Order: sequence, then C-alpha cells, then structure tokens
Amino acid sequence: MTIDPIVTELRLPTRLGFEKVAMNTAASVAEIMGFSSDRVEDLKTAVSEACINAIEHGNQLNELLGVVVTMSMSVESLEVKIRDHGPGVHEEMHVPDIDRKMLGEEDPRGMGMFLIQALVDEVEYVSEQPGGGSYARLVIHLHPGGKN
Repeated sequence: MTIDPIVTELRLPTRLGFEKVAMNTAASVAEIMGFSSDRVEDLKTAVSEACINAIEHGNQLNELLGVVVTMSMSVESLEVKIRDHGPGVHEEMHVPDIDRKMLGEEDPRGMGMFLIQALVDEVEYVSEQPGGGSYARLVIHLHPGGKN
C-alpha cells in the first residue's frame, strides 16, 4: 500500500522578505518529519535562496505576479517546488570563485543556485511550456546515504 504525500501550498507576493514565510514553513514541515537541526538549516537556506531567485529573476520584482511554494511530504523525503512566472533557467550553473568575490573581481551576488545545489539532495529547474512559468524543485531526503 502506498501512502499519498501530504501537500502544503503557500501563495506569496512577489516582494522580498516573504521568502522568510516559505523558509519558516519549510522548516516547520521538516521538523515535523523528524529532520535533524542541521538538515533543517540547510533546507531553510535553500528554500530562501530559491524564493529570492523566483522573486527577483523569475517574476522580476513584478508585484502583480505571485510565487507558489508547494511542499510534498512523503515517508522518505520532502519535496519543495518554488513556481514563478519567468522563463526558467537557460544557462549552466556558474560555480563561484570565492577568492575573486572577496577581491571584488567577481559580483558578490550570484551564489544562490550554487548554494541550493550544495544544501539539498536533488535540484531540478523546469520551464513549463506552453504558457510560460517555471519552477525549482528541491528534494531533501530524511535519511540521505543512511544517515541524517
């Protein structure tokens, strides 16, 4: 017998600061599921970064558009989808050079996708066609590699 995932959905305005609502909700869900505090912190950072990307890059700060965050809890993992109205990611992820950033030779911003990739177990960026819009899909496993 399979158990259907439990789904929670948030509708956020396209306004910086509301990523904290998604971050804190994801943290609460992860805590209910039994994730360790370190994994909860990783998830909070990843969700926050993905929401900021959706607000700034996806919706381009257009307050007429919204961001939808869907969290699906299963026995083994938590999946978080952050959906915006943008075209999606069409370039390869840039690996930041921390030394160059520290020296001011590289934009100090632009680490979001890199951080997300490092903090969760699975990341996928999907462009929805037709009709536009895109989403980032983040998955964090309750017991990655047999440990949590």
